[in-house]
Amino acid sequence: MADEETQAAAHARYVRIAPRKVRVVVDLIRGKRVEEARAILKFVPKAGARVVEKTLRSAVANAVHNLDLDEGSLYVARAFVDAGPTMKRVHPRQRGQAFPILKRSSHVTVVVRERS
Repeated sequence: MADEETQAAAHARYVRIAPRKVRVVVDLIRGKRVEEARAILKFVPKAGARVVEKTLRSAVANAVHNLDLDEGSLYVARAFVDAGPTMKRVHPRQRGQAFPILKRSSHVTVVVRERS
């Protein structure tokens, strides 16, 4: 497929934010132009926005430097969040009980492609 060569990806792995929190942010930028996606991420008041913005910048840099694509014609072709490993901790409670704490992590992937 010729289209597969004109796309660049970036991955942020083992990010210590729960995947469901980052997916809310990723859903906002999917399919948008890169400039528009950056503007959206700049003003989203969520911690996941910083991680997604950093990953988007990396994907754009990969496209520009490795594939010689024009930054102005790039758009977010795919963006998704997978669950990473979960750290399991124990929170002591009354009468000797122990409640589990699940500290979830995420793998963020952003793929940019040149609009034809």
